[in-house]
This record gives sequence, structure tokens and C-alpha cells, in this order.
Amino acid sequence: MKIKDIHLSYCSNIHAGESWDATFRNLKIYIPEVKNRLGYKGKFGIGLRLSHEASLVLERPEPLQEFRDWLKQTNSYVFTLNCFPYGGFHRTKVKEQVHAPDWTTEARLAYTLRCFRILAQLIPEEVDGGISTSPLSYRHWFVSDLEKNEAFEQATFNLVSVVMELVKLQQETGKFLHLDIEPEPDGLLENSGQLIRYFKEWLVPRGKTSLAKQLGITAKEAEKLIKSHLQVCYDVCHFAIGYEKPKEAFKKLKQAGIGIGKIQLSAALKLLIPESPFERFSIGKRLGEFADTTYLHQVVARTKDEVLNSYADLPQALAQLGDTQDLEWRVHFHVPIFLANYGTFQATQEDIVEVLKLVNSNPNISKHLEVETYTWEVLPEDTHLTLGEAISRELAWVKEHLQ
Repeated sequence: MKIKDIHLSYCSNIHAGESWDATFRNLKIYIPEVKNRLGYKGKFGIGLRLSHEASLVLERPEPLQEFRDWLKQTNSYVFTLNCFPYGGFHRTKVKEQVHAPDWTTEARLAYTLRCFRILAQLIPEEVDGGISTSPLSYRHWFVSDLEKNEAFEQATFNLVSVVMELVKLQQETGKFLHLDIEPEPDGLLENSGQLIRYFKEWLVPRGKTSLAKQLGITAKEAEKLIKSHLQVCYDVCHFAIGYEKPKEAFKKLKQAGIGIGKIQLSAALKLLIPESPFERFSIGKRLGEFADTTYLHQVVARTKDEVLNSYADLPQALAQLGDTQDLEWRVHFHVPIFLANYGTFQATQEDIVEVLKLVNSNPNISKHLEVETYTWEVLPEDTHLTLGEAISRELAWVKEHLQ
């Protein structure tokens, strides 16, 4: 839905199913229900998660036209795609494989270009379209600096190919499209500092030379195209886990000339580590309920000296809980955004509130807002809400803060 000049929706990665049939079926069920629960009569925006498997079907003329007809009938539109997860995302062991295939591969490039061609045919004339994607790769797959540099080089080559395609699509269709890179804990790009450094040391200097040569333009014009078509997906949960304050992160990105193509509204778990061994045991037992086998739940710890230490997954952190000197943990587990506290623990909801205040004061920060709580099936505590109720409550909470 549109609030002021901002497009707001939820990400359909909340729904299980990788095929286009399953994806479309869920949209037919939940989009009308959510609109009805919200009492929203306007044109309803959709944040569409499109898997590799689903994209192969939707690129065909008949399914695509059927979907476009349905969008028109239901007064809906697509403005953003989530193409971070390539394959299975529910009811299977995802973990670090959510990054595979990564941006060093032809498979990731081909999938993303296909999705952009689909998106160009879906977005309304007056709306720009974005696709969120992985932070290049998973950093633990690369042992040495040489391996990381090779990954950066190949990813840069592939991302420049994306820019070339988006320039071409804009010339052909008049649609402005952007790829939104999504930093996350243990990604090859984890935070604003690493993203800015990648733009400064790899993407711009190497990309603009190649792009300028291919398009017959100046290096300055090529740099402008890169920073126009390659932006950041600011996942509030991910940045909160890294203890980055939204206002400071937004300022750094703006100074670097990097746009925020999409803001994903999501909350992480946080907890202060008690001194009592008994309390630590009790908290550990409760926290262990969040250690599911589906997703990675990275933990970033803060010490009394403000040093940040990271654990690749929740079980590794729990193994150190009894002896740790950490003061605070933040856990990559997307909890409902309308909750400031989740049982024994707190949530990083205050970061979402700050983001919405900043967007309210300056809507140009980002035009795309997408609620992304995809963990309803693995939450250890029953929220006593149906899925339709949960989606609607989250959107209503955001709408209230935006208005």
C-alpha cells in the first residue's frame, strides 16, 4: 500500500513453497485477506519473493499475463522482489546455503537478470522497481585474503553485467530498476562500512572502467550509473545485530553516494548477559528453543570494552554462555516487529521505530518499505495469531508509525 510517497508491503517469503503455483496460490489467499483486515481500499503493493524455480515459470508469456491480469483484478501491483534466497527457504535445512549460488557464479547472475526482465513487465509506469540480493557471498567460505579478493573480483564483474542489463532495460521500457545488496552477519559484506569499502575499492574503480568502455561513455557517467542501479537493501534486523544506529548508517551511506533501494523492517532478539550462573542456565535453556535446524541464527556479542565478537550460529554461542565475558548478545532471528519484548528477551524494535521516524522526516531516504518476518513457522512460542492476522498486525503497526 502507498502511504504518502512510500510503498509499503510484506515480503512473501513468509509463505512456504518454491514453485510458482505455490507462490501464486498463497498470494491469492493472503493478499485479499490482508487488504480486508487492514480496511485498505487503494492499490496494494506486493513484495514478491521469487525463487529460481518460480522465475523459470513466470518468465513464460502465459503465466506472466495471468499474473498481470490478477494484479489488475485485485487492484494490486509489484514494486520489489526478494531474490536473496535462490532455492528452498522453508521446511528444509537452509543455513549458509541461503547464499548459494553466490555472486561469483553465472547461475546467480542469470537468475537475477531473469527476475529483472520479469519485474520490468510487472511494475507500474510511475514506480521504480528493486530486487534485493545477497551480500555477494558467505564469508566463511573463503579462508585467505586471496580467496576473498578473487570473490570480490568475480562478483564485481557480474554486478557490472547487471548494470549493463538495467541500462538496456531502461532504454527499452522506460522503467528504472535497481539491485539492492543486503548486508548481513557473516556475509562477505556485513555492515555499512564493508559495503562502502567495497564500492570504493572494487565496484566503482573496476566497474566504471569496464562500463565506460562497453557503453562508450565517460568514467564519471559510468560511476553515476553504477551508483544509480546498484543500491543497498537496509535490513533493520541485520544492522541492529551489528550495533549500527540507523541515523549514523544512513548518514555514512549518503556521504558515500550509495542509495537505499529498500528498507526491510525486521527485528532481532537481544539480551543482556546476567552474572548469575543460574540465570545464565535459565536463559540458555530458553534461548536454545530458538536454535532451529532451518536458518542460521548468527550472534554478535558486545563486551564491556565495546568490542564486537561474532558466533556463526546460535549453538556455538550457547556453548560459551556459561563462561563468557560478553555483556550483550544480539541474535539473527526475525521476531514479530510489533513486539518490544519477546518472552524473556527484548527485541530491537527501537531501531525500526527510529528508521520510521527518519523516513517520516525525509521520505527520500527510501521509497520501498517491506516487512520481513519469515520465521513464523519456527518461532518457539505461539503468538496465537493466524498468518493473515500476523501479517496484518505488522503492517498496521508500521502504518500507525508512518502516519
